[in-house]
Amino acid sequence: MRRDLILLGGFVFAGALLAATPAAAQPAADPRGMPTLAPLVAEVTPAVVNISVITRSALENNPLFRDPFFRRFFNLPERPQRQEQAAGSGVIVDAARGYVITNHHVIKDAEQVIVTLKDRRQFSAKLVGTDPGTDIAVLQIEAQALSAIRIGDSDTLQVGDYVIAIGNPFGIGQTVTSGIVSALGRSGLSPEGYEDFIQTDASINPGNSGGALVNLRGELVGINSAIIGPSGGNVGIGFAVPSNMARVVMGQIVRFGEVRRGHLGIEAADLTPALSKKLGVTASDGAVITAVQPGSPAEKSGLREGDVVVALNGRPIRAASELRARLGLTPVGEEIEMRVQRSAATRSVRMRMAQPQDLSDAEGQAIPQIPGLNVVEIERGSPLHQRLRGGGLVVAAAEPGSRAFRLGFRAGDILYAVNRRRVQTFAEFLSAIRAAPAGYAVSLVRGDFNITIIVR
Repeated sequence: MRRDLILLGGFVFAGALLAATPAAAQPAADPRGMPTLAPLVAEVTPAVVNISVITRSALENNPLFRDPFFRRFFNLPERPQRQEQAAGSGVIVDAARGYVITNHHVIKDAEQVIVTLKDRRQFSAKLVGTDPGTDIAVLQIEAQALSAIRIGDSDTLQVGDYVIAIGNPFGIGQTVTSGIVSALGRSGLSPEGYEDFIQTDASINPGNSGGALVNLRGELVGINSAIIGPSGGNVGIGFAVPSNMARVVMGQIVRFGEVRRGHLGIEAADLTPALSKKLGVTASDGAVITAVQPGSPAEKSGLREGDVVVALNGRPIRAASELRARLGLTPVGEEIEMRVQRSAATRSVRMRMAQPQDLSDAEGQAIPQIPGLNVVEIERGSPLHQRLRGGGLVVAAAEPGSRAFRLGFRAGDILYAVNRRRVQTFAEFLSAIRAAPAGYAVSLVRGDFNITIIVR
């Protein structure tokens, strides 16, 4: 059977943590004695908004558009575009400052973002910042009398807890559905991201992206992000970014306009029963360190290949994806405590997240196809060249507010492939993206992790 992962904000017409709110209503009985969620829904739904996004996309590749005379005669651009409008959802998380949290994929490439409240008021939104790695973005609107939702602790969720999902499916308007938490710690949906998804069977559909997953105390516990479905519709398998992850990401976006991840200097893989036996450890879950970068905080703390990470800051680590997600939210300068097993011994290691090595260069070359992006080639024979087993490009600058910045490129990113084909020079990179006018995937290294950015 075909299994499709659908990012929920992709529905096309043609076209949130910091502030506390009063405790939401609890599930109750109505005057007839019938159980109802109506008081809870009435409390939280004003904080969930509809988001309308105006974007532009290239028209179909009509042979006439390739004719220079035809383009000049009709005054057409090199790549004719049309305007489209897409629908998504968002959550007001700070009423005083007007902060709205949504998904990165909802607002990516947006020329204009319109937020519609439950009371039908509409506001043009400013993009505060976005983080493709966690699929979280923060908007800001200037409005009075806003209602914000209270943020819950997603770490306390258990499989079987009741939840409700609120959003704007198919652009039809605000909709509330209910279900349970089906699973926790889901990953592998997009290997390049920082994933720790909540899985739920609450009905969510395209257009729900950025909407709220709420517990029965009326607290936000997740941001609805994607579904798996054979035909693009709900089949009871939906995913939400945990509120604790969204909270950390938003805090950095509000402060810096982006997420500034620290550098530890390790690579890891899942611990399997065979590896556990081979390494002589007692742990059945964890992340095996497969490489330690020279001179990194990990090496200086004494970590080495074959160590098994079983806990980070007192919380168990069940898999490499979980370690990746949690380290990916740890800012520069923060101290962490890692519990590791080496053979039969278990010990705790403390280290501080370092600033990623600054590989950018002010004299970068511009990429005309991605406005705002400047890159430099990696010097042959350098430590980075050896680490990559070949060349590549380093982002010298991704100008704030540019298309490159909105797509998610950041200074210091190391670009090494386009559509999974290795590129080692500026000329190879340009050739690869010119060969894929309809869109392409750029693979890059950021800090300790690999990320893919889709350009259309």
